[in-house]
Amino acid sequence: MAYTTLISAEELAEHFEDDDWAVVDCRFSLADPALGRAQYLSSHIPGAIYAHLDEDLSGAVVPGVTGRHPLPDPIVFVRTLSRWGIADGVQVVAYDNLGGAMASRLWWMLRQQGHDQIAVLNGGWPQWELAGYPVAAGAESRPPRTFVPAPRAGDVVTTEYIQQRLESPDLHLYDVRAPERYRGEVELIDPVAGHIPGAVSAPYADNMAADGCFKSIEELRARYEQLINDVAAEDVVFYCGSGVTSNHSLLALEHIGIRGAKLYAGSWSQWIANPDRPVATGPNP
Repeated sequence: MAYTTLISAEELAEHFEDDDWAVVDCRFSLADPALGRAQYLSSHIPGAIYAHLDEDLSGAVVPGVTGRHPLPDPIVFVRTLSRWGIADGVQVVAYDNLGGAMASRLWWMLRQQGHDQIAVLNGGWPQWELAGYPVAAGAESRPPRTFVPAPRAGDVVTTEYIQQRLESPDLHLYDVRAPERYRGEVELIDPVAGHIPGAVSAPYADNMAADGCFKSIEELRARYEQLINDVAAEDVVFYCGSGVTSNHSLLALEHIGIRGAKLYAGSWSQWIANPDRPVATGPNP
């Protein structure tokens, strides 16, 4: 059985020692980029390798051009996957300690390269610890394999794509940041507050229950039926601050069977890199 969206700690516990399963620790803190690796080295799921958001899951930042976490060069990313021992037939499980907010980045990136056998650990590291499953310490690695990419076209949109369609009724933008950031009341990360004109506030945090796990399929379906209504998935675009947490909402959609929504990978931090681009503030339109 292949896992393609979420996997429980109980399900992972049955397979984490299998050679054809690759577990990837994606813990990361925007406030302290060294914290995630330190947490991994201290304690992690046995056999897990570590993926650093800045070093492994992002490319070089170009001031005034890219956002804070641009996608890496595909060739470089494929080499990374091969080094991690990920290839066809390998079930990948990504986890973090933020309800999947970071792990979903790897989930989307692998799927964009044509690898569907990737799931996010539901509830992440806290659920694994809570269940009392084994833990390990120190850096680990896997024997390398050859990853053969099969990139999917159309999964990601550019800033130019957004600009050209900003006034079009066919563009449906959803901003997954916290509501106060969307409204422009608070901004502690990027130099400009607000949102892309026409975007609807749809915080990714609302995908989660109080325990840090994703809400039930029924709850998620009710939420997105209200948000998206009758809009075709192909016309839906999610963005966040830098193209990371927006993948959480794409994962939620996929989990309830809605496929085809797109990611604006540059997100807010790339949009505001050019001061000539319009900015909106205030509540939902």
